[in-house]
Amino acid sequence: MDVPTAPADPLGHALHHLHMSGAFYCHSELTEPWGLTLPQLPGHMWFHAVAEGVVQLGDRRLARGDVALVTHGDGHVLRSQADADAPDILALEREQVSELYETLRHGGGGARTRLLCGAIRFEHPAARNLIDALPDVIQLDAAPLQTTLAMLAAETREPQPGGEAIITRLADVLVIQAIRGWIAADPAAQTGWLGALRDPHLGRALALIHSHPAREWSVAALAAELAMSRSAFAARFSELVGVPAMQYVTDWRMQLARNRLRDGATVAEVAGELGYRSEAAFARAFKRVTGIPPGAARRDDELVLA
Repeated sequence: MDVPTAPADPLGHALHHLHMSGAFYCHSELTEPWGLTLPQLPGHMWFHAVAEGVVQLGDRRLARGDVALVTHGDGHVLRSQADADAPDILALEREQVSELYETLRHGGGGARTRLLCGAIRFEHPAARNLIDALPDVIQLDAAPLQTTLAMLAAETREPQPGGEAIITRLADVLVIQAIRGWIAADPAAQTGWLGALRDPHLGRALALIHSHPAREWSVAALAAELAMSRSAFAARFSELVGVPAMQYVTDWRMQLARNRLRDGATVAEVAGELGYRSEAAFARAFKRVTGIPPGAARRDDELVLA
């Protein structure tokens, strides 16, 4: 039997899966007083990068170079000042640059603010687990993001041919940099699923599960890989991750399965890829975890802001 291998850096492996698809990118040229209401987008993350001016996000003040992530897609309001009207962004006229990229000009004619906003979605289960572990809002200053922000500011200030492709890719890089910066700086990243990824023992266990989902894992087999006792491993896993090890294995497989089914794979293909001996056994596990049969899993409709 092949000896399973795990990535040397489990947290880096999780970050590697932060592949994202954009639902909406908008370069806004705003003049005081101004306000915008951003809608709730379940399953997405909003980001806002300030290229010029000042922005109020709730009780937070964002200045030039600051980046904020509204990590769980909650609806929220951006304003130049607390008493500014904030119409729904969908009700404002926007210039359609491409299918996913728009320009908005709005405000009362005063001091200028330039802002790049976007809504992005992460598809891989490791990415979704990571996003679930983040606080509702992350705010970072410009220092570690300066190069990317400068390139974004230049592209939005003087649009060039191909600029939309560059802006969207730079925005994706910016989001990953911001998440990595929060993980490195915030004590909250030392607990829960993220803390488990950093744990010298549990990080390897999670990486093994992520890398080899079809293997016949058991608590005993995982504990043996880590040279831990079965009871010590089981207790430590439940304490840090929040669920028992075998529940995590099953949940992980079903997240992978749902992605594959939405991508068009057959039930038989997915069952085989995840180590199930029959379609029926896989179908029972899938329905028990997700509440729906495998045949009902379909790709989510893409959310388009119109």
